[in-house]
Amino acid sequence: MFALLKKTARSARKPQVPEKRVLEVGSRALPLTIREHPRSTRITLRIDPGARGLSLTVPVGLRRADIDDFLERHQHWLQVKLARFSAPDTLGPGATVMLRGVPHRIEHSGRLRGLTEPMVRDGEPVLYVSGLEEHLGRRIAGFMKKEARADLERLVRQHAASVKKPVRSITMKDTRSRWGSCSWDGNLSFSWRIVMAPPFVIDYLAAHEVAHLDEMNHGPKFWALCHRLCPRSDEAKAWLKRHGSQLHAIDFA
Repeated sequence: MFALLKKTARSARKPQVPEKRVLEVGSRALPLTIREHPRSTRITLRIDPGARGLSLTVPVGLRRADIDDFLERHQHWLQVKLARFSAPDTLGPGATVMLRGVPHRIEHSGRLRGLTEPMVRDGEPVLYVSGLEEHLGRRIAGFMKKEARADLERLVRQHAASVKKPVRSITMKDTRSRWGSCSWDGNLSFSWRIVMAPPFVIDYLAAHEVAHLDEMNHGPKFWALCHRLCPRSDEAKAWLKRHGSQLHAIDFA
């Protein structure tokens, strides 16, 4: 009875403001956010997209000693999972960046003015970037956004014509929690980082959000439409599950 009353009293409390910490995992120091949730019955640990931080969801009123013990016991698990993220902290000359699934070596032109453009030199794909070297990542990001918009506007137009649904607007964002979204009134938004993925994955993302114009859910009818628009939907979903976090991890600052 005492344990039951204690549990009831704990669950009646309101969740506290999320706690911010820095957690050392091996040689890394990662920001950790601890949130209490009124419906949580266990501790849930997640690695944020791109491995830029950690999120911990705990029951309301859980003792900090229990949280510390949980984090200590999961140190090895975190180190194994985080070992997958080997993307460079920043992009510089000689580094490699993906464009439509093809690795391109970054080459700095040394000129202050000029376009960022892909080319092939001695049989190797190269991304030729002008401007100051300290602005290299920013210029590459700008190029990626432009290329992503061109691809997605074309693909969305094709898929929207197939379902005979109007698209009000298309917006490029740098979201970490999702690759795309669709509003009730036909506004679509996409993460421009998708342009680093192979073309069939870009096509899947466009088809996925256009399918939401007709089915604002993830039920059987939605997936049937999604597969009709993009027959390689399952393959694309699997690719994003395996590689999506690596794309989020790249720092273009």
